[in-house]
Amino acid sequence: MTIRLIARDLYRLEREVTDLEKRIESAPPREKERLLEELRKARADRNHMRKILEGAKEEPSCRRPR
Repeated sequence: MTIRLIARDLYRLEREVTDLEKRIESAPPREKERLLEELRKARADRNHMRKILEGAKEEPSCRRPR
């Protein structure tokens, strides 16, 4: 994946997390549990994508001076 595609996915995941947080605030108690589980998964995906993006920005270890 290119950095641009990774960044686009990260932006999409950021919006999804924000949307879920807003929906949880106004959700009835029955639906909150399901939304909280979705939020947990979305945050995990977002954090994973952030780590991928940060790794893509770093210089490869084989090119670093010793």
